[in-house]
Amino acid sequence: MGQSSSTHAPPRSTHRHHHHRSSSFSTRSDIFSFIHSKPNTSIQTPIIISDQIIPIPTTIDYTSEIPDECLALIFQFLTSTDRKHCSLVSSRWLLVEGQSRHRLALNAQADVLPLIPSIFSRFDSVTKLALRCDRRSVSVGDEGLLLISQRCPNLTRLKLRGCREVSAVGMSSVAKNCRFLKKFSCGSCMFGAKGINALLENSYSLEELSVKRLRDVNDGSAEPIGVGAAANSLKSVCLKELYNGQLFGSLICGAKRLKTLKLLRCLGDWDRLLTEVTDSDNCLVEVHLDRVQVSDVGLSSLSNCSKLEILHIVKTPECTNVGVVAVAEHCRYLRKLHIDGWRTNRIGNEGLLAIAKHSANLQELVLIGVNPNGISLEAIATNCQKLERLALCGSETIADVEISCIASKCVALKKLCIKGCPVSDEGIEAFAWGCPKLVKIKVKKCKNVTCEVGDWLRARRGSLVVNLDVCEVETEAVDASASDGGVQEDAVEFPPIVSQPNPPPIRSNSTGSSRRTSIFKTRFGFLGGRGLVPCTFRRWSNGNSSSNSNGSS
Repeated sequence: MGQSSSTHAPPRSTHRHHHHRSSSFSTRSDIFSFIHSKPNTSIQTPIIISDQIIPIPTTIDYTSEIPDECLALIFQFLTSTDRKHCSLVSSRWLLVEGQSRHRLALNAQADVLPLIPSIFSRFDSVTKLALRCDRRSVSVGDEGLLLISQRCPNLTRLKLRGCREVSAVGMSSVAKNCRFLKKFSCGSCMFGAKGINALLENSYSLEELSVKRLRDVNDGSAEPIGVGAAANSLKSVCLKELYNGQLFGSLICGAKRLKTLKLLRCLGDWDRLLTEVTDSDNCLVEVHLDRVQVSDVGLSSLSNCSKLEILHIVKTPECTNVGVVAVAEHCRYLRKLHIDGWRTNRIGNEGLLAIAKHSANLQELVLIGVNPNGISLEAIATNCQKLERLALCGSETIADVEISCIASKCVALKKLCIKGCPVSDEGIEAFAWGCPKLVKIKVKKCKNVTCEVGDWLRARRGSLVVNLDVCEVETEAVDASASDGGVQEDAVEFPPIVSQPNPPPIRSNSTGSSRRTSIFKTRFGFLGGRGLVPCTFRRWSNGNSSSNSNGSS
């Protein structure tokens, strides 16, 4: 790092030359090996005692001349665990590591309260904080949240999970002391509508709000949630697993710059709210409707969102081709479309033909539980020339002919996933010549596809990544729901795709009533089915975001 050589320095280690020869070491490992090996390099300093030369070992810290700012920059390349190890090297490293840490996750149990001053005296530059408490423990309360907000005035992100002792008083203190708060996420908390209102009334910089399983909003007398001081700053709202989520109607309608709206597994009728939101001038760019009660009335109202680019329609059985056609005809900037038809056959060829006709900018298309025919698929492949990512899952009508059409006409396609479709080796072989820009193909649970065609395809196109998973159990579920996160802080723009659950076999001796009950539970169990299997598109999202760890970086 620029130090001049010394006559007392030992010969250079052969390990260092090995690091230069090997190209497999990452930047992180190289930095980590340097900061661990250099400070404790031992040299022999000879002294003379009674006419005898005796070598005495000494230690030179080669990082002593590195400025604190540079040392902090080096720490940013390390993992949370490595940073903890580095903080034990010396008191200086402990101080620099603490002052340069911007992200922190704490186990927010009640007994952490007396430790809060000392914790945030060391980590005094934290801007992203996560407080989590398990359901069997008593969480930190308003007093703890007040201390944290006073110690961390520069917080920009705050996540609360299971903090059941926090009330509206604590939320008000956060909003007043953390004036730069931009992202707030809460789950399984008890402060209800009063707590959210207390936050919004004083948050002038809040841009993203995510609320999951908020308690104390079930009562019909709960106060509506207004937009408060965040009217001009709020850009994203995510509501997940709420019983009375319609209380957020005033908030959603009052956010003048709202661009992203996500409604995930929330009970109640949402048609009226979607109509109110889209009737006025709006800036909506992204809408997710995941297992909510929305019909064509609500879906068609999204056609007023002329700037809409991303739309997810996941397991909404009341939505049909009518709503999809309305959106396709008026939302000409649509880039990403996810449709999970839940095998109800209410969204099909008519809707897909409208998408092919009007969505020339489409780059990403996911169809799950939808049964298109060759005509609609050919229209999409021909007209959507910018299509780069395509997923076809759980379809009974997509076979070799349809796949061969995609291979011959989707010239811009880069990534393809085929899952649970009646495709054989013949259809997969078409990609040996088609889709010239294809970089990755994944085939899963297609029982007529063999491993041999994968080897043959790799031989024909050496640069193509071929992932064939043909030996998995057929009963594994397929779903398109998003991950169990809040506002997707680390976010994947391309949510995980998982498989659709197959209807359970009906015994021949069962009555007609029991059959209808079984089918009803299978198709309309909105909050059931947690065993979801992520698909390959988690890795295909734009911009690989680093995963959140319990520590900080």
